[in-house]
Amino acid sequence: MKTIIIFFGFIAGFINFSIAQEKSKKEIEGDKFLFTYSYLKAIDLYTESKPLTLDGHRNLAKSYLKTDQFIKAEKIDSLIANHSAFLPEDYYNYSMVLRRNGETEKANIWMNKFQVLKPNDLRAQSFLNNESKLMKYEKNNPYNEVKLMTFNTSDEDFGTAFYADKIVFSSTRANPKFVKRKYNLNGKPFLDLYISDVKDGELVKPKIFDKKLSGIMHDGPASFSNQNTFMALTRNVKPQEKDKASKKVVELQIFFSSLVNKKWSKPIPFFLNSLNYSVGHPCLTPDGETMYFTSDMPGGMGGSDIYKISKDKNGIWGTATNLGSSVNTEGDEMFPYYIEKNDILFFTSNGHLGLGGLDVFSIRFNNGKASQAINMGSPINSRFDDFAFILGENLDNGYFSSNRTGGAGDDDIYRIAISNNEFFGKKIIGVAKDINNTILPNTFVSLQNSKGEFLDSITTKEDGSYSFLAEANQNYKLTGFKIDFISRDTSFYTDSKEYIQQVDLILLTKEEVILKQIEVGIDLGKVLSFSPIYFDFDRYNIRENETAELDQIIQLMNKNQNLTIEIKAYTDCRQSDEYNQILSDKRAIATIEYISKKITKPERIYGKGYGEKFPIIQCKCYANEGVICSEIDHQKNRRTEFIVIKK
Repeated sequence: MKTIIIFFGFIAGFINFSIAQEKSKKEIEGDKFLFTYSYLKAIDLYTESKPLTLDGHRNLAKSYLKTDQFIKAEKIDSLIANHSAFLPEDYYNYSMVLRRNGETEKANIWMNKFQVLKPNDLRAQSFLNNESKLMKYEKNNPYNEVKLMTFNTSDEDFGTAFYADKIVFSSTRANPKFVKRKYNLNGKPFLDLYISDVKDGELVKPKIFDKKLSGIMHDGPASFSNQNTFMALTRNVKPQEKDKASKKVVELQIFFSSLVNKKWSKPIPFFLNSLNYSVGHPCLTPDGETMYFTSDMPGGMGGSDIYKISKDKNGIWGTATNLGSSVNTEGDEMFPYYIEKNDILFFTSNGHLGLGGLDVFSIRFNNGKASQAINMGSPINSRFDDFAFILGENLDNGYFSSNRTGGAGDDDIYRIAISNNEFFGKKIIGVAKDINNTILPNTFVSLQNSKGEFLDSITTKEDGSYSFLAEANQNYKLTGFKIDFISRDTSFYTDSKEYIQQVDLILLTKEEVILKQIEVGIDLGKVLSFSPIYFDFDRYNIRENETAELDQIIQLMNKNQNLTIEIKAYTDCRQSDEYNQILSDKRAIATIEYISKKITKPERIYGKGYGEKFPIIQCKCYANEGVICSEIDHQKNRRTEFIVIKK
């Protein structure tokens, strides 16, 4: 995958590893060819220059890496990493080429050395967080079936995009019907956009997408929106006369074209295009109002990063936003593909821990927050370059590109069929409402797992909606809290065949609860609970404003002689575990005493304290735990809950 990522760069028969203090004329000339991505010419000059500077050796290793001569790159990177004047990045480069050559254990050793020197580096953190998962990534997922497309050639074929019921892709395959253009730096024709029919998942009958869109240099990959009437494509453009003095190949740029009267308009440039950095690999949302793209523009996190940009109400592109450390690292992140329906981003990276070379990763978004980047694993990823992943909205079929062995030659296009999408987890959506289906804004909704551990929370807005990320085939509980309503739990199991699973919350007023208890006789221990009462900080006495709630419970228990209630008392987290356990027990006793004195069969009310366990809001009382909470948040945790056990 050398042509389209020439701006995203890194890494010998063995040469004498003597170190020169100054660059020779041949090394300087080699640097010029490296500057223009002419790696083969750079290698010739570097190998003729004896000795090279340490930077010269680094550039030679990089040139070998860029021309897929990985064994030679490994030998030089080994010498550099063991040299007294090494840099931390040398350890990283050596680890990467070792992983590329299948030497996983050795690669991990050098990556550990790198993370010791640069513990705050995002690549090092990804390694520490995911090293234990490498064996899982390397093991073939039986639900993912990868198939090499038979239409691939010995040239470069990659970068697919959905286009109605067809596929558009980029290729350097020769087209004898048109005048052959000047060959590029890897000795092959420049990229063109092709379109192919799809038959049983196989790409057939490829042809030039639109000859008028074929420029004099690279064209593609592309992305389509607005029902396939608007496109964004990656291109190189010929440098202007005033820019030729630098002799550097013009960086990648994004252009837009619209389908008007069945003809694609002349491409117009993206306003962020520059001769000083690259923008490319566009991915448009279906409405064309938002675009994800790759760039090595200044101010990024290192290497190439993925950005997001949207249009304003006048159709003008706004400010590009870096997707941040959940996606981007000091390495290279590229080829974004975003599925808006499911809020999932796929991208390619060599900065997150992978199997070698470039790997495909996925990230799920919810309420603007990103999940951890997940390696898609084998057979999608390998120790080679695996990239440009796309998938349909049903998360079952798509395509990606790879230069792995066993292909037709260079970069090839593969089909991916996913028979079980549990890998992606589930997205839980729902609406808080009352029994009359009236939307309930400003409802506090929390998510807990089967162990009762607090996972996430949100306060609903005007539409009453909420959403959470969850894992597949797990038990969860949603709890809704709103003033003047009874706190309500809804348990569910994430077994939906669809990625998005809807679970609504229905809250009842106190009057509705009493009415249902007396007139309907619902087993409330399974479906309902009373509103909790609250306590002052570090106190266990019953507050005057809470007695009305307790009196309602007393009235109900006296009318229903078999009604049995369990109480659970809690504290906030601002004391030791031992202290909070004692305090919660005192709150439980105070509550039980208040009720038991005023009902028949006082043994029908019982319970205990649970300290600071099972908080409504996970507050930051200790290092690396929860969020910084206000006094109002802490108040929600200082509570006693009432659960009907027997009716």
